Amino acid sequence: MRLPSMSQPFLLAPIAECAPGPPGAQVRLAVMGARGVGKSAMVVRFLTKRFIGDYEPNTGEAAGGGARRGPRGRGLCLTALCSPGNLYSRLVRLDGDHVAMQIQDTPGCIQVQEDCVQVLDSLSRCVKWAEGFLLVYSITDYSSYQSVRPLYQHIRKVHPDARTPIIIVGNKADLLHARQVQAKEGLQLANELGSLFLEISTSDDSQGVCDVFQYLCKEVSKLQHVGSTDRRRSSIIPRPKSPNMQDLKRRFKQALSSKVK
Repeated sequence: MRLPSMSQPFLLAPIAECAPGPPGAQVRLAVMGARGVGKSAMVVRFLTKRFIGDYEPNTGEAAGGGARRGPRGRGLCLTALCSPGNLYSRLVRLDGDHVAMQIQDTPGCIQVQEDCVQVLDSLSRCVKWAEGFLLVYSITDYSSYQSVRPLYQHIRKVHPDARTPIIIVGNKADLLHARQVQAKEGLQLANELGSLFLEISTSDDSQGVCDVFQYLCKEVSKLQHVGSTDRRRSSIIPRPKSPNMQDLKRRFKQALSSKVK
């Protein structure tokens, strides 16, 4: 399944470092899923177009405990928000406007028991913080697929507005020999939850990763625009109705006639 195409082929502006104080809108995204599904690799692939295969799961750090920076020294602005996840910030252009995109790479400390998800308090804070969500599972790990529904339900409890965009992503689509989750199962789950679905290979398909982040960013921007329009409308004081001149004349005549009597 292909997401709707964007007006530009790439969302990322060629900015190596996090730009200070962007003047435009802000978009807050969270990438969520079980441990080892490739969340960190997806984020780095989107931001740098490079695939980091030796990242330790859910730490955002290269294997061996290096500094929390992009590959080969390429700078990414990182801020700890949900330990051990990282917050990546990047100034991008979306439909001609500057947007400060923030992507939260969340920890994978999720336990599913009887269709109930147990998450860290820090992860719950990330859910409150974010405006759009990527729920990622690995097609080679059926348990990671099972964690998507309760995660979705957890997000909807925090964000009851059904317009909050959530995209379900089946990652590692290149590992067909180890597939445990069929594409039709991911599509069926997305249809049941009312979400979009996409299977991608972070290692082989940079454009697929770019597509999903582009689309989610654009959907959040649309929702922000609708919300700001609604707020402006509600802040407008209704103009008082003009007095009915015929009614005023009638009352005036009644008042004069009563005085004459």
